Amino acid sequence: MIISSQAPTRVDLAGGTLDIWPLYLFHENSQTINVAIECYARCRLTARKDGAIHLISRDLKREERFPSLDALVSARKFRLPLLARLVKAFAAPREHGAAAANRTEKQVLRSAQDDLRRGAGAAKEWTGGFTLETASDSPAGAGLGGSSALTIAICGALAQFSGRRLSKEKLVEIAGDVEAQVLGVPTGVQDYYAAAYGGAQAIHLNPGGIVSEQLAVNHAELAARGVLCYTGESRNSGINNWEVMKAHIDGNRGVIRHFSRIAAIAAALRSALEKNDWRETSRLLIQEWETRKKNSRGITTPGIERLIATARRAGARAAKVCGAGGGGCVFFLVEPEAKGAVENALRQAGARVLPFAVAARGLGVRTSGE
Repeated sequence: MIISSQAPTRVDLAGGTLDIWPLYLFHENSQTINVAIECYARCRLTARKDGAIHLISRDLKREERFPSLDALVSARKFRLPLLARLVKAFAAPREHGAAAANRTEKQVLRSAQDDLRRGAGAAKEWTGGFTLETASDSPAGAGLGGSSALTIAICGALAQFSGRRLSKEKLVEIAGDVEAQVLGVPTGVQDYYAAAYGGAQAIHLNPGGIVSEQLAVNHAELAARGVLCYTGESRNSGINNWEVMKAHIDGNRGVIRHFSRIAAIAAALRSALEKNDWRETSRLLIQEWETRKKNSRGITTPGIERLIATARRAGARAAKVCGAGGGGCVFFLVEPEAKGAVENALRQAGARVLPFAVAARGLGVRTSGE
């Protein structure tokens, strides 16, 4: 049996960083606006008969093997912690309180396997081992949510293999929890929603629950007006976001004021996109980027500013860095007739222009060879 899955990355348009709990609770009408793009993270799971677990990252050129699932669950360190921790998450049931505290990981694993054999909500039994291979179209440190898209793709494949009928909301929950374990810092939720659902979304960040809304945006028109380039500078979103989040929690009045402004811009951008008002969308993107830069000096770089200036001279209407900033990708909004000129100017300036198209669908999983 072979299970193949893929999930799209995203370009965030407004309201980023607000999607990290609990920041959105401090601002009215908090929402994050993003669009899934046809730049995918991929996972391939191939069943084995020998019980071994073989994890392979094509991007990192790294792999590790475990003789059994028990061996993986018992391990203390991993060469591929994201992949290994996701396997552990799908091998163990959800337990709480004293019952969970008094059981070893091996006992929890055996209980999960017993549940599967009894058919407790499972389509098939988790038997044997597997080889899990991952790869991504996104450059390293691109700010496109590549690691989160990869996490969703892996979750989709493991859910299929373990026979768990999980909603996309539950996959988002598992993905966020496990990635936070690996990174050691809080993670935002927007990347998982883009990967799971695709399309253009407003992710409403409400007390008591997050709601994803698909926006009625003309995907072809947005693709005709969008230019995406990779600066060549990798960035660390965990560091940038944590610095800004800490400043907010510590009561930095400037940062708090800027996030209130960002929340208001995101709400206005949602409306502009649904009206296909590209002039207003450009104006709001400029405002979002200028406001965001005030939160930390590390959000932009001289190289990023040079690329933005170059693109504007070639006809770009607006620009903003993807993700937490400090490097990675820059998104530009242009008039369709200026798109070629802007892309050529960016290439001449040393940037790598990436294809930009909206991914209408999110996570996809297919099984073959059963």
